[in-house]
Amino acid sequence: MNLYKRGLVVGKFCPLHQGHELLIKRAQDACEELLVVSYTKPEFPGYEPARRERWLRALFPQAQIVVLDDARLATLCGARGMPARALPHNDADGDEHRHFMGWLCWTVLALPVDAVFTSEDYGPGFARVLERHFASGPVAHVSVDQARTVVPVSGTLARQDPHAHSAFLSPIVRADFVMRVCVLGGESSGKTTLTQALARRFETAWVAEYGRELWESQDGVLAYDDLLKIGREQLRREAQALLAARRWLFCDTSPMTTYFYCLEMFGRAEQELAQLAEHRYDLVLLCTPDFPFIQDGTRRDEDFRARQHAWYQTELARRGIAFFNVSGAVDERLGQVAQLLAERNPT
Repeated sequence: MNLYKRGLVVGKFCPLHQGHELLIKRAQDACEELLVVSYTKPEFPGYEPARRERWLRALFPQAQIVVLDDARLATLCGARGMPARALPHNDADGDEHRHFMGWLCWTVLALPVDAVFTSEDYGPGFARVLERHFASGPVAHVSVDQARTVVPVSGTLARQDPHAHSAFLSPIVRADFVMRVCVLGGESSGKTTLTQALARRFETAWVAEYGRELWESQDGVLAYDDLLKIGREQLRREAQALLAARRWLFCDTSPMTTYFYCLEMFGRAEQELAQLAEHRYDLVLLCTPDFPFIQDGTRRDEDFRARQHAWYQTELARRGIAFFNVSGAVDERLGQVAQLLAERNPT
């Protein structure tokens, strides 16, 4: 049996880490219903409300999730016909936050609770303040892993360097801190070789070119409808690979390439494929065709490679996408990319 009718968990969740997950799971197990509220003022870059809400809803679909900023709070107040109220600042006195939560639960959400779950020493005082706002009875405090012995991490530590503390982040959270690197290039420009070499060098995942895989499985024949299928599947595989990647994900091509081949082969493309071609990456590399063209029986010719390379240059510039040319032998290219990644090392 559940010990409580409705429980409450409050946090910044910047990022949501496994200590938070332990707290929320314990609360879920003890309550018929669970309300999870997240807010922070100011916001931390990279931890916007929509992202935190996505994490919470994905991991705790049965809980009632409320993620706030001033605009979202104003919308809630407006729906209740009451004047807007600003969120308390992170540096505000603790009682200001506790009274804010009492007002939010009772007046705005109409969701009083009979238990609040925390991993902090302010928990008992929080429960007493909530009781003063509710006319529904006492509010219990339940402490969960306050000493951080079960999950030895804090939000501050994880926020300072999510990669260093990635072991304490669920895959769906960790994936949002992976930088996606797209490798583009004409036929026989070393694109796949470089992508695989980068994945080995940085000990992470890479995404193969699905279009080639489908082309080979269909004996070198692609229909018009296959191109949209390729674009969709390429991005699906990217999203899946993000869950296993460490710091970087290297992508061998993008839907922009699929869009190019669709125009080249059929002279037209579905609007959805054109939209998929707008998919953005944290870093785009363009392989220079600076070594002899190698015909493996599946490629066009050197003139086509040059035309494809020029198309990438024009199209990337037209879309306002910054890109970096990589050239030389594989080791030289690895060195060039390693320097670029060091300059963009995410923290």
